[in-house]
Amino acid sequence: MQSKTLRFTKGFRLAMHNRRGQAAEMTIPRGDAEGGPDNAHGGADQWLFVVDGEGLAIVEGRRTRLRAGTLVLIEKGERHEIRNTGMAHLRTLVFYTPPAYRTSDARLPRGRPRGVRSGARGKPG
Repeated sequence: MQSKTLRFTKGFRLAMHNRRGQAAEMTIPRGDAEGGPDNAHGGADQWLFVVDGEGLAIVEGRRTRLRAGTLVLIEKGERHEIRNTGMAHLRTLVFYTPPAYRTSDARLPRGRPRGVRSGARGKPG
């Protein structure tokens, strides 16, 4: 058995893994985003559970409002972006099956902040 207390500090960090899956905590500051129109995990499904905050998931162009208690399944290969649209941090717990990241490089580049047009977007995550 593995056990860990999560802190949900700013950013993305793997919390726990085994050979079949990974759990990560992801906190997105107000007005920020992770991912983008070119972001997809080709080999893993991503389950995103909202712990606290408000946001928007854009998956293959479809928009879903996020709030505490929302669970979203982003299937492997689906392009996606997660935006914080609320007034506080958006805190999420993310599961990948099978694992999506090598533990040595478990970092997501920042997405495009709200208000930036698509021609000037940040790196996909």
